[in-house]
Formats: sequence, structure tokens, C-alpha cells
Amino acid sequence: MYGLNKLYLLMEKQHNRGQDGAGIAAVKLNTEPGSPFLHRIRSNALQPIADLFFKIGSEINELEKYQPDIKKHPVLMKGHVPFVGELLLGHLRYGTQGKNNVEFCHPFIKKDIVPGKNLALAGNFNLVNTDELFDLININPGVFQKQSDLAAMMEVIHHFLSIENGKNPDDPDIAMALKKAAELFDGGFTVGGLTGNGSTFILRDAHGIRPAYYYINDEVVVAASERAAIRTSFNVGENEVFELLPGMALIVKPDGSCLMEQVLEPKERKACSFERIYFSRGSDEKIYRERIALGYHLSKAVLGAVDHDLKNTIFSYIPNTAEVAYFGLCKGMEDYLNQTKVERILSWGDDVTEEKLQSIINRKIRQEKIAIKDVKLRTFITEDSGRNEMVQHVYDITYGTVRRNEDTLVVIDDSIVRGTTLKESIVRMLARLKPKKIIVVSSAPQIRYPDCYGIDMSKLGDFIAFKAAIELLKEGGKDCIIKDVHEKITELERCNTLDAENLVRNIYKPFTTQEISDKIAQLITPKGVTIPVQVIYQTIEDLHDCCPTNTGDWYFTGNYPTRGGNRVVNKAFLNFMEGKDIRGY
Repeated sequence: MYGLNKLYLLMEKQHNRGQDGAGIAAVKLNTEPGSPFLHRIRSNALQPIADLFFKIGSEINELEKYQPDIKKHPVLMKGHVPFVGELLLGHLRYGTQGKNNVEFCHPFIKKDIVPGKNLALAGNFNLVNTDELFDLININPGVFQKQSDLAAMMEVIHHFLSIENGKNPDDPDIAMALKKAAELFDGGFTVGGLTGNGSTFILRDAHGIRPAYYYINDEVVVAASERAAIRTSFNVGENEVFELLPGMALIVKPDGSCLMEQVLEPKERKACSFERIYFSRGSDEKIYRERIALGYHLSKAVLGAVDHDLKNTIFSYIPNTAEVAYFGLCKGMEDYLNQTKVERILSWGDDVTEEKLQSIINRKIRQEKIAIKDVKLRTFITEDSGRNEMVQHVYDITYGTVRRNEDTLVVIDDSIVRGTTLKESIVRMLARLKPKKIIVVSSAPQIRYPDCYGIDMSKLGDFIAFKAAIELLKEGGKDCIIKDVHEKITELERCNTLDAENLVRNIYKPFTTQEISDKIAQLITPKGVTIPVQVIYQTIEDLHDCCPTNTGDWYFTGNYPTRGGNRVVNKAFLNFMEGKDIRGY
């Protein structure tokens, strides 16, 4: 039961990575000929992890009714319980492509009468060249396969794995199969696989876009997307859990021996910065410190926005992922306030009294929990007006915290993508408190471009920064820029060279970051709200200073690590211009 218990912990400690579904695959070593050795179970229930392990636990409980001491006999357990095996693979689905039907939940499996040609595969990734992949191995994909990039990856890896298995069924060269397959993939990926003959592997893309960590001791080899999950589940120190480097594959053979193979030539490191800002859990000590720094770096801009008037400013955050950055922002305010106290006390000279000291020492940063996120509200109302009414109440406020028309209210969020929740819920809600001014702070820079490597932000028309730039172009009589970009991208598509360059950058070029931020502030202010709203974003420079190891910033800058990214952003612009509400890849 040890492996299943550890897998459960690893999945629970990473449930933040996907709540659309979950799946588990298991491979048993040294089974009798004719006995099943590969099993899989998947769920898209409301609580998929609990659903999976409840079903597995029920099988074990049922067995114990007839064999009360079955757990004392591991071989019997292995023979009777499908998911008691030596190799285990768990996955949490974050739906970026395809539907959220259970069929789209990882792991996917390929079955064959030859054990080594059986494969279970799961991953954290998006590919932007799935159509080309099917063509490369001469497969005409079905309707289901066309909707899943894992299906394309599965076919390619299985194709080369089968070739290597044919050369040496007893010890196929998995590293060679991965090398031939991975060089065909355009995207960011961390993928794990189990083979029917008892080998397993973890593979990371050449830019290190998606995260991967591993831990090895005399008894286990474990890999996961987050370091903290491994540390907690196995109670080990930070220096015992290592990062799988870009382009590397960790391969474990049936005898337990481990190989570290460079299957892709490493390229410029472009690890996803969104992992550090928001996506990964903040319990990792490095990520925690980086989020503190993200908030701290914003303190100077915020102080300027409130005219250094901390006496009449309240600080809060929009739960819950911005909480750590909020601590950093408050630390910046405290440092400024403490410096001000020192300067004030020194200016008194000998004119110091206990009353004056008490007054200045007791000055504090005003912190309140203004916004409270209620349980996830679900609406079965189909009319848009009814749905918008429900969206307004996703958050609630703490009344009596703000002095009406006197206090400026500063709230920090981890990022601002669409701005819908801000406009329909948060700003409208905060306005009920009647502050003098509302300042919304983002610990991330402006999100201007689609992501196509694992974070689901793929439609240009959804981005509040893009909407702001389009509005500014139209207001300034510069519609010709929109038309010019459209014509140039259309020509690239005609020549089948959409991946040549990112032409959407031209939409933003006429404006400063501040001009776009000011326009965003207008767009997120609901009709009827007269309280001034200001938006402050993190700068790109400060982002890289705070997160030095994760410099992937294409959604902010448009600097895509692969040519497929250029194709996606240009296609997303065409979709926007044609009114198509579909993904760019």
C-alpha cells in the first residue's frame, strides 16, 4: 500500500495543478504470462482524486472481507488488486485542449500483446504542431485524436518505442526512442510514461518551459511538477530533491537502475514565470521568497500612487493566491514607514517626549481582509443577465473597514488576465465601501499575448490589455494599424509562414505601458461607479529580478521560445478579427 499512499499524497499536494479530472495508471512487474499487468482508472467527478482512491480502497476493503489478513501477503495483494503495482503514474487534468470528458483525462494508454509495446503516458504540456505530428508518422487521426495533443504525442512516442522494442525486446533503447520523438515536438512539456515491460521515464522540453523535479533513494524514484509536493510526501530536505534539467530524461529500468540521458540539446532556458507568480503552490521556499519579492518591488509605485499617505490608505489582497505577494507589498510599506519614523525622531533633536514617541512608534500599516472569496458559486441560470448577477457575488466584502470618502483602498492580485471578475465583481464590490480611490495592483506584468505551452490563455480577444490597446487605437484614429497587422498576418498565412514573426506586437507599439494601464483602469470600472480606479502592474525588469530562474515571459513580451508560438499569436489575431471564439492552436 506504500506506493498508493504516496501517490495519493503527491496528487493531493498538487491538486492546484488541475481540478477538471484525474487519472492513475499502474504496471506490475514479473506477472505470470497471460495475467494483466497494465491498469488505468480515470475520473472527472467534482472531487476526482477522492473518487479514484475511494474506488481503489473499496476494492481492497471488499477483498479483506474474504481474506482478512490479505495485507500480510503482498504477492496475493498484487494478484488481486489492479492498482497494487511497482510502477504508478498519477495525473491531474487542467483542461487546456479538448473537452473535459473523462476520455480526455490522462494517462492515455496503448495496448499490445508484446509487453514492451504497452505504454501509459501523462503530461503537463501543450503542443502547437499536432497536425504535423500525425502526418510525420503517417496516421490519419480520428475525431478524438484531433482534439488531444496527448494523443499525438502518444502516437509518436509509441511509434519509436515500438521500433526500439523490435530491435531489442529484452532491453529496448528508451532514450533513443525519446530522442527521435521529442525532437519533433513544438511546445513546452514535462511528460511521464510507463512501459509494459517495467521501464518508466520522465522527459522535459529543451527550454525547460514546464517544471519537473525528482527524488531518488534506495527504495523509490519519484518525479513531480512541484518540488514541495515531493518534500512533503517523502519528508525530505530541499537539497535532496533535484530539478530535471531542460532536455533531460530520467529513465528507470525494471531492475531499479536509473539513467539520466540528454535526449534534446538544451536551448536557452525559458522556464514559465507564471509557475512562480501563480500556478505552483507557494509552499516551496524559493517560490515563497519570489512572491514576497514580487510584492515588495511594487511598493515604490504604490507609495507614489497614494502620495506616500499611509495614514489614509488601507491595504488588502484578492484571495487567495495573491496573499504572499501582499505580505511583500506590506513589507515594503513597513520599511518606508520605519525609515520615516527614524527621520522624524532624529529631526526632533532634544525635543523628545514620551507622548511624541508613543504616537510615532504606534503608527502601523493599515491592513484589512477586505475581500472574502465565497465557496465557488455555481449558476444554472442560462440568461446572461442572471449569470452576471451571480458573478458579482463570487467575492464578498468586510463592511466597516473603510472610512467613507477618506481612505484609499489598495488591493493586490497575482495577475489580471481578462479583467471580467475585477469589473463584474471586485471593483463593484469595493465601491460599496465608498473609498476615496481604488488602486488595483498586479504582481504580474500586463498579459498581452496567448500562451500555448501549458497555461490556458489562448484567445487574444479575452485579454484586457489587448482590448485596451485596440480601444486606444480606435480612439486615436489609428485603425489603419489594426488593418495593416491583419493584412500582413493574412499574407503570412497565405504563404504558410505564420511562424515567421510575432506581428501582434505592432498593436501595442504606439503606446506606453502607462497609457495601456490607464485604459485598463477605465475598462474595469463598472458603469455607475464614480470612484477613481487606478491599475498598477509589475514591470518586466522587476519580474526577472524577483524570479531569476524562470525567465519565460512570452505572454508579457511576445518573445516566444519556439516558432510555434509566433504561429499561435498570429492565428489568434486572425480569429479575433474574424470573430471566431476559438483557440489559436
